[in-house]
Amino acid sequence: MRQFDYKKEYVKLLTPDIVALLTAIHEYRGEQGLYIESNKDTLEQLLVIAKIQSTEASNRIEGIVTTNSRLEKIVREKTMPNTRSEKEIAGYRDVLSTIHETYEYIPPRASFILQLHRDLFRYSGQPIGGKYKNSDNMIKEVLPDGTEKVRFQPAPAWETPEAVDKICDAYELALQDGNLDPLILSAMFILDFLCIHPFSDGNGRMSRLLTLLLLYRAGYTVGKYISIEKLIADSKESYYETLEESSRNWHEGSNDYAPFVRYMLGVIVAAYREFTGRAFLLKKGNFTKTARIREIIKNNIGTITKTQIKDQCPDISTVTVQRALAELLEQGEIIKIGGGRYTTYTWNLEKE
Repeated sequence: MRQFDYKKEYVKLLTPDIVALLTAIHEYRGEQGLYIESNKDTLEQLLVIAKIQSTEASNRIEGIVTTNSRLEKIVREKTMPNTRSEKEIAGYRDVLSTIHETYEYIPPRASFILQLHRDLFRYSGQPIGGKYKNSDNMIKEVLPDGTEKVRFQPAPAWETPEAVDKICDAYELALQDGNLDPLILSAMFILDFLCIHPFSDGNGRMSRLLTLLLLYRAGYTVGKYISIEKLIADSKESYYETLEESSRNWHEGSNDYAPFVRYMLGVIVAAYREFTGRAFLLKKGNFTKTARIREIIKNNIGTITKTQIKDQCPDISTVTVQRALAELLEQGEIIKIGGGRYTTYTWNLEKE
């Protein structure tokens, strides 16, 4: 079995680009802290939206879906899940709530990870919840012609309990060194968790839940207000590419954590940037919905699609977004580029 020494690997990851990402995140966290302290009441809307988006996106990555109306009712606990997918969505909702509300009391130890996995499958009726895999599993890729390709062979079942204990111990030991940034350590831990693939099902969802847990415990709570799971789902190809890069030679203990660390830090930066934009619009509470859409386009670099606008203000209906875009076009404040599904919009600089 391979060994895990995060303190030793950490030194290799202090490259200029990774340090720059860390610096940006630290600055954003300071700004977010000041905003949260003085605007606690206005953030409730972001909390609800992020919870819905996180539950939807993390399950969608695994092909677990339901209708938007059913999803929102399940997340808001206004209905009981019916299908297998809805039962797994409800389980994710519960674990997400547990982490949001009690992360201070959930250390990354094997016993707690097993409990969270148990709750993930609470409604499914499957006996796998809270239990490590009892047979070896493989991470496969389905090719365009329908054939399957093995992308990675995780740790064997018999090694799994000890391997999970080892990464928990390595993370805790490294965290005790105040000179090591927990953002890097968290990404390393998650990569190793995914390479171990300790469960017969739910590994991807658990990895994203554990990502939030480690970030919250380290003082980075942006995932409460902006869905980190959605940012991962929206960049799924890059996620899998960096995961594959960083898992090469993992069994030999000579893998390169940098691609996955760099990707995860980039996701966190994107989350903080989105928080800043949404917080600004919330603070300007007297903005009409059209004015909010106007500000989004004006402050966006380059072009933006209707879907991207909707993502930034999910409380505004699609019909209202379309009406606002038509109004802004008529006033000449924005420019429409392309047509159909390829339509984008940009701010008309000549109007300034």
